[in-house]
Amino acid sequence: MYRKILGLVLLSLFVVSCGSRKGVKGIATKNAEAATIIESHYNAETNFNTLTGRLKTVYQNEDRTQSVNLSFRMEKDKAIWMSASVLGFPVAKAYITPSRVSYYEKVGQTYFDGDFRLLSDLLGTPLDFQKLQNLLTGQAIYDLREEEFEFSQTAKGFQFMPAQDGLIKKMFLLNPGNFKASAQQLAQTNENKSVTVTYSDYQNIDGRVFPEEISIIANEAGNSTRIELTYRSLEFDRGELSFPFDIPSGYEEISL
Repeated sequence: MYRKILGLVLLSLFVVSCGSRKGVKGIATKNAEAATIIESHYNAETNFNTLTGRLKTVYQNEDRTQSVNLSFRMEKDKAIWMSASVLGFPVAKAYITPSRVSYYEKVGQTYFDGDFRLLSDLLGTPLDFQKLQNLLTGQAIYDLREEEFEFSQTAKGFQFMPAQDGLIKKMFLLNPGNFKASAQQLAQTNENKSVTVTYSDYQNIDGRVFPEEISIIANEAGNSTRIELTYRSLEFDRGELSFPFDIPSGYEEISL
């Protein structure tokens, strides 16, 4: 179960990660209004060093629906840690850094431990930590400053779509109230894969705007999987965090 949740997040990264670039400064789009809104989006990025809280996760596919509660910790740009429990009993842990993805589950006594290069080889496309962090914090998964966009104001917010067609069809919708992401949609039509991420609500905690509810829908070859994430009891910068993670001995290594 927990493996499937982590696998869906990685599928999301798989769809969004092709052709990513880093280190581009300035804003590429020539539309002055669009450039101002893009700048506002990055000015609105939540500023924090550490974050703790809980995540209620509801996983749903054609066959089943199940709820899992997660303890959640993040050190910005450095680490994401999650511990899952069902009916109060711990069942799995995950620890993700910019160079490594590790998790284990107690029910099947299995584990995965590898870097993003290994996952990139398995999936045939580069992955990175930053995209997962952006997805979880309400930032655009792709850097909106890097390319020219067709910009429009819609009833649902500020919409950005690439001016030129690429391998991935993209759509970004920004909230006109806080300039955070309202929705992100990415699709590889030739691979029959797509991911839609929707942010239905935001919360203000000590002056910091952060997602409250996130919906991730992944479609692959006609099969649809949905994960609903609800953040609870969030605390920012409460001090140095620990990320306890040790794969138990005797567990069987698996591949995603």
